[in-house]
Amino acid sequence: MTYRLIGDSCTDLDENLKKDENIKIVPLTLEIGDYQVIDDEKFDQKDFIKRMAESKIGPKSACPSPDAFKEALECDTDMAFIVTLSEHLSGSYQSAEIGKKLYEEEHEKKDILVLSSRSASAGQYRLMLELDKLCKEGLSFEEISKRMIKLRDEMKTYFVLESLDTLRKNGRLSAVSAFIASALNIKPIMGAVDGVIVKKDQQRGMQKALAKMVELAISEAGENTSEKIVCITHINNEERGESVAKLFRDSN
Repeated sequence: MTYRLIGDSCTDLDENLKKDENIKIVPLTLEIGDYQVIDDEKFDQKDFIKRMAESKIGPKSACPSPDAFKEALECDTDMAFIVTLSEHLSGSYQSAEIGKKLYEEEHEKKDILVLSSRSASAGQYRLMLELDKLCKEGLSFEEISKRMIKLRDEMKTYFVLESLDTLRKNGRLSAVSAFIASALNIKPIMGAVDGVIVKKDQQRGMQKALAKMVELAISEAGENTSEKIVCITHINNEERGESVAKLFRDSN
C-alpha cells in the first residue's frame, strides 16, 4: 500500500528520514514580539535562540493552519499518518484533525490517522521512525494504527532545562523562583504524563541532572531495557547529546 507520513515542524528527523519523499513536514510559525519566522528548512535556529536570549518577551508559536495539513494530504496514496505535538502544548493536533475533515469532504475515502504524540521533538521522531518501518513492511492501515497508538501510550519523554528564562518571560515561573534556581544552579528534570509537562526531579548542576534523567528513564522503562529504543535530541549541543547516549550505554 502507498502511504504518506506527515509531521509538524517540531518533529525531529534524522538524515535518512529527511530524504524520504514519503514524508512531509508542515511548519509552525515562531514569534518573539513583532518578529515572526516560519519553522521550515530555512529556519536559522541559532539566530532565533540568540533573539530569545536578548528579548524581554518570551517566544510563542502558532500552529499550522488546517489548510496546511489538508494540502499535505493532497497526494495519491492509499493511507496517510499525521504525527503532531501534544495537544496540551499546541493547537497542531486540533488543526490536523480539521485539515483531515476538510480533505475528506473533497476527496474519496483515504485511510488517515491523526496521532497526537503526547510529546514533542524526540517523541515525535520516535513515532515517525516506527511509522516509516511499519509502512515499509507493508502492514495494513488498521494494524499500523493499532501498533502506533500502543507505542505512543507506552512511550516516555524526559528533558532537562538549561535555563528557566523562557518560563520566566512567559509568566510560567516567578522572577524570584527563577533567580533562586539560577543562583543555586538548579536544573529541573521534566517529563510528559499523558502529554502534559510535569517536573520529575531536580538536581544541582547539569551533569547531575542528566545522570538523574537517565536513571529515571531506565527505571520507568521496566524490564528488557536492552530491547528499548532511546531517541536523543539536543539544541545545537551534539557533545551533550553524545554524553547522554554514553550514560545510557554505560548503564547496561
